[in-house]
Amino acid sequence: MVALNKKMETSNQYKTRINAEDSLAPSKIAADLVLRMQRYDIHYSGPKILLCIGTDIGTDRSTGDCLGPLVGSKIDSQTQDFFVVYGTLDKPVHASNLGQVLEEINSIYEDPFVIAVDACLGRIENVGCINLGDGSLLPGAGVNKDLPPVGQIHVTGIVNIGGFMEYLVLQNTRLNLVMKLADVIVMGLNKAATEYKNCMQRARM
Repeated sequence: MVALNKKMETSNQYKTRINAEDSLAPSKIAADLVLRMQRYDIHYSGPKILLCIGTDIGTDRSTGDCLGPLVGSKIDSQTQDFFVVYGTLDKPVHASNLGQVLEEINSIYEDPFVIAVDACLGRIENVGCINLGDGSLLPGAGVNKDLPPVGQIHVTGIVNIGGFMEYLVLQNTRLNLVMKLADVIVMGLNKAATEYKNCMQRARM
């Protein structure tokens, strides 16, 4: 299992935190993601990898760690041509196979743009919030695993309180909260894809 509460980010610039209970959360996520992709000058036709991390082998009962694969499964089940999804409930991406998955992505796609999606633990007042930021996640930092950084940008959902007995906390995370966070992130991603496509079309006019 990837350690969640001690995940480190290589960039602290341009952070955004959005409460999933905010009725405008999907729109805010979309607007934020579109601005980030514009800053990176991402072409609509270029490979945009949605790398959804979580649920190591044998730990699918850890509801708190299912956020990434839930998002991946929901996007993967849709008819869309914007994101290439890695990491679903059926085929999770986790600490044991992350390096292999990254090698596969880089062997198939030229200069892929990766959006990393994962769960994290945090302060009690921030539980239920969604963080967006530039820079990679170091998903193995909390368990002393030498894992590669992932993502040009990242989206994380704060699923529970961190700081003590993290594995137990993850296993006792409310599924309703994880599903809520996943639904809001998926709506934001879908809206971002539509808005970015429209922006690119206007730019060509």
